[in-house]
Amino acid sequence: MKIHIKDIILGGQDGLVNVLGILLAMAGATQDVKLIIIAGLAATFAESLSMAGVGYTSSVAARDLYKRKWFEEKKETENNLDEAKKEIRQIYADKGFSGNLLDKIVDKISSNKKVLIETMMKEELNMSLEGFEHPIFNAFVIGLSAIIGSLVPLLPFFFLDNIIVGTIISVIISVIALFFTGVYKAKLTLGTWWKEGIELAIVGISAAVLGYIIGIFIGKIF
Repeated sequence: MKIHIKDIILGGQDGLVNVLGILLAMAGATQDVKLIIIAGLAATFAESLSMAGVGYTSSVAARDLYKRKWFEEKKETENNLDEAKKEIRQIYADKGFSGNLLDKIVDKISSNKKVLIETMMKEELNMSLEGFEHPIFNAFVIGLSAIIGSLVPLLPFFFLDNIIVGTIISVIISVIALFFTGVYKAKLTLGTWWKEGIELAIVGISAAVLGYIIGIFIGKIF
């Protein structure tokens, strides 16, 4: 089973940003470090289970949709092989192939029913099963990543009694973690590393600031 980096980034980023926002909301509403830790841990595991559940259900849904479309394509191909060959020819002609080479490609793909259907799925419907073959494994990776990401902003509060200092350190290490996550994402997607890093860091800080403002507001009310 292949681990997909998108699952790691999805779980880690979501866990970190959500828990950071909650921690800063709590820091603005209370002066009790224990309450902040309790809220952070509760959010960590709730978030991780939620993300794992979403990862599982979305993978199952994508897999089931792929299978349904695959059987529909199989039926169409069996009922009208000539039309399927024409579609394959057009697909590869649009890619720049022509003449004898195009004939060989069409003949080669058409000679294997499974390859023909999978080619139609990918090229015509833009659908692939990659990343959705193992929903339980996907859920585990996303959930574990969410736990790890959630613990990043929470760590300072385990070692510091000063909420202000803990909050500042939490924000700093969270921003650093988000920035380097964005940098790594850029390397995988051929994006601009510093833009991706800054973008992800800004998203995290925006959520944190909003959480802090809400925390202060709630603290004043109660």
